[in-house]
Amino acid sequence: MKTVNVQYAKTQLSRLLEEAAAGETIVIGKAGKPMAMLVAWRPELKKRQLGAWRDKVWMADDFDAPLLEIEKLFFAENTPKKRVRRPKTK
Repeated sequence: MKTVNVQYAKTQLSRLLEEAAAGETIVIGKAGKPMAMLVAWRPELKKRQLGAWRDKVWMADDFDAPLLEIEKLFFAENTPKKRVRRPKTK
């Protein structure tokens, strides 16, 4: 945060505006007391309207139905069987 006096702010206003636009906060004071603050202007965000996507997006009736391939992966129905080694007999 940068502090300047009124006289300096009058003569260097363009430079101070550029600094404020770049993100710097500038305090303008008179007789050593802060009087004003110069900051970058940020436009207000628009409020979102509920239901803006109504009738533009649809979801299938079975979107959350289980998929057979995924169930097989979870329940290990498709995994190869492990070989069991038997001891050699003489």
